[in-house]
Amino acid sequence: MPKDARATRDALIHAGAHLFAAHGIDATRTRDIVALAGQANDSAVTYHFGSRDGLLNAILRAGVTRMEPARTATLPTLHPGDIPAIVHAIVQPTAEELRTPHGRDFLRITAQLAGRAGIRDHHPPPLLHDTALQQQLHLLQTACRATLPEPLALERISLFIAFLTAALADRATRTHHPRTPPPAPQHHTFTTDLTAMLTAALQAPHSNPFA
Repeated sequence: MPKDARATRDALIHAGAHLFAAHGIDATRTRDIVALAGQANDSAVTYHFGSRDGLLNAILRAGVTRMEPARTATLPTLHPGDIPAIVHAIVQPTAEELRTPHGRDFLRITAQLAGRAGIRDHHPPPLLHDTALQQQLHLLQTACRATLPEPLALERISLFIAFLTAALADRATRTHHPRTPPPAPQHHTFTTDLTAMLTAALQAPHSNPFA
């Protein structure tokens, strides 16, 4: 790809991520993305990404790709029955996205898409195919199904994703727009507590309503 084309593509990705995060995926106008990226041609998104959805997919893929090395490194250490370790391995790379503006935009976008993770019907989005994140989620499903009926295990993991993405998006927003006291916990404290909360939710007692 020519240098100028790559620079334009990157500018559109950054502009799109910022506006999708700030105004919502559905409310953001393509013309505003093009303007923020410093482009004069309103067809720039179509030219580089095929469509507005193509731009969104490129933004999401960039975020997933950033986290892949950290996720891949954890896979050999994870045991299918160790829910706390699996949750930690999922949460930590995701929470690291809080440290950069691009990462915080990514987190605020993924919270809007949590309901499309495809856990309940075993149809994850193509974006996750052949990724370390998909393998981590498979390990989590295996661990939960060992003690829970499958429908309940899948429901809990779906809620796990919703809670994780919402919590990180909220912190990303508060980092971007700091408020008056009480101050937010430090990053390590926040991620450690979030991991503990999510682990406890997955391991909560149940009455087996699906039996």
